[in-house]
Order: sequence, then C-alpha cells, then structure tokens
Amino acid sequence: MELPAIKLPQIELPFDIPLLMHPPIDHFLIAIPVLVLLLEIVNLIVKKKAIGVTSFFLLLLTVVVAIAAYMTGSADGKEAFPLLSEAAQGELKAHKLLGTYLMFASIVVLLFKLLSSMIQRGLMKALYLLVLILFVAGILKQGKDGGELVYEYGVNVQKVQELDSDLDDLKEELEDLQEESKKTAPAVKAVEEVKEKATEVQQKVEEKAAIVKQKAEEKADEVKEKAANAVEKVKDAASQMKEKVEEKAADIKEKTQSAVEVVPVETTKPEIATH
Repeated sequence: MELPAIKLPQIELPFDIPLLMHPPIDHFLIAIPVLVLLLEIVNLIVKKKAIGVTSFFLLLLTVVVAIAAYMTGSADGKEAFPLLSEAAQGELKAHKLLGTYLMFASIVVLLFKLLSSMIQRGLMKALYLLVLILFVAGILKQGKDGGELVYEYGVNVQKVQELDSDLDDLKEELEDLQEESKKTAPAVKAVEEVKEKATEVQQKVEEKAAIVKQKAEEKADEVKEKAANAVEKVKDAASQMKEKVEEKAADIKEKTQSAVEVVPVETTKPEIATH
C-alpha cells in the first residue's frame, strides 16, 4: 500500500546543508524513540515523574532530529538521484515520502505525550504508548529501507566514491593539460601565425592567378580575332590575284591567237641535169 504523496513548500535556508550528514543523524533518530519507549515501559512500573519529564524532552529532541533528518536526506537525495538507476530512484522517492510522514508523526507523538501528562487516565496513557510503538516501528522500517538504499543501490556511498575518484582523475588530467598548454603555447602561437600568413599568401596568389587567367583569356580572344581577320584578308588577296592572273592569261592567249597565221611553204623541185 502506497502512502499519499505529500509536497512540502520549498524553504530557502540562509546556509548550505552539508552532504553525507543524513546517516549520522538517522542513528540518533532511531535510537532516541527506542530509548523513550523503554523509559515509558519502565515508568509503568516505577512511576517516576523524572522519567516522564526525561521522556518529554527526549521526544522534543526527536522532533528536532526528525526535521534535521528530513532536510539532510533531501540534500543527499538531490545529489544522488540523477546518478541512480530507475529502480533505485523509485526506492529513494518512497524513502523520502515515509520520512516526511515520520517527521509529522514525531510531532503527533509529542502531542500525545503532553495529553497523557495532562490527562491522568489509563486509556490516554495506553493510547499514547500505542502511538509511540507505531512511531518506533515506522522509524525502524525507515532505517531498514535506508540501509538497503545504501548497501544495495549504492546511494551516497558507491556513487559518491566513484564521483570523487573521477573528480580526482579529472583534476589531475586538467593540471597535466594546463602544464602542457603552457609549454606548447609559444609553438602553437607560431604555428597559428604561419597558418595565417600562408592563408593570406594563398589568397593573394589565387587573386593574381585569377587576374592573369582573365587577361590571358582576353589576349587569346584578341589574337584569335586578329588571326581570323588576317586569314580572311589573305584569302581575299589570293582570290583577287587569281582573278587578275586568269584575266591576264586570257588576254595573252587571245592576242597570241590573233597574231599568228599559218602560211603554206612552197617546195622547190630539184633540177635534174641532162647531158
């Protein structure tokens, strides 16, 4: 059976609650109510007023210790909660809830003690003892649950030790890194300066290369255009020369044909001498 949840208002304290103070305070919270119960049982026989007064002040101290146990438990639980498994977190929540009820129960027990002192009747005394016995039973159960949280789930023992060990390792690594960084700082700075200069030179070279490339492309286009124009001019000149040569050849041929005439040549017959 689960107890109804109780949500207490957050109270800002003017001081920080030290961690790992919950276990020693719990020992007092367990021992004092048990001692009160034993005193009340003894007082049933001896019936001494001094024992009753002692029980009252011990119960008043129980209320103070219960409040301190709740506050220190909340502080320790807040630190350990994120590091726990899901099952351990559930157990821790239940442990805190029962602790809240026991804190209020300690006040109830104190009120019943006052009533039993003012009302001198056996029924009231028996009712007070019953409430005290139930309170002691709850305290003992809470102590058992707290022990299981520590030894089975490692709350604020194993986890804190692991964190302390990890923290020490991290501190040592940090110190080593700081020493190395001091030694390598000048070299790193020089390398960064060289990288910056190299980047600047590379940017300038790329800019100049782009300009040269652009000019070369423009010059190449200009040369191509001039070459094309020259080829066209040569072709035109060659065509004109060819036409002139052909015209000259035609004129010469025509003049030659008109000036040359074919005349038949008469052959003289040989004279034959007769004797």
